[in-house]
Amino acid sequence: MARGRKSLNRTSAAIEGGDASEDKPSKTALKREMTARQKLGEALVMLSERELEKMPIADERLHEVIQQARAISSHSAKRRHLQYLGKLMRDIDPAPLQAALDELHQRHRDAAEVFKGLEAWRDRLLDEGNAAIDVFLADYPHAERQKLSQLVRQHQREMAQARPPAAARKLFRYIREVIDTD
Repeated sequence: MARGRKSLNRTSAAIEGGDASEDKPSKTALKREMTARQKLGEALVMLSERELEKMPIADERLHEVIQQARAISSHSAKRRHLQYLGKLMRDIDPAPLQAALDELHQRHRDAAEVFKGLEAWRDRLLDEGNAAIDVFLADYPHAERQKLSQLVRQHQREMAQARPPAAARKLFRYIREVIDTD
């Protein structure tokens, strides 16, 4: 019974007096934060040169380590270098980098969505023919009916002759041109 009182007393003392450990984050939270920063560093390494130039990297040493990590081909050496990159990331504020990276990823998602929409229009025009052309012209009145019809007919001839789908590619480019000017 004395044993139960001791643990109860310790628990109530921690609640009443407030533990000093409440002010600092737990080891798990710190590890999670360090892992997140290392993953952010890894994401920076995976960017293209043009994309990396757009990132707000103020620390020249960090920029240099990112460039070095790109040149390493050995798996274990790259892993160690990425850990070092994560260590450097602890000294900077990751919020601006994360925001810029999120914006970049959003632009990629938006571009992919636009591309899927263009493909959907192309496929619909090729499958449905004149009915789809009428719908397309209702949405994009500045498009040329004759050019759309010509490309659809050309695609049908190519498919009948088992030739490569050059007309489908031309139609895709024309749809992109029409939608971009809209």
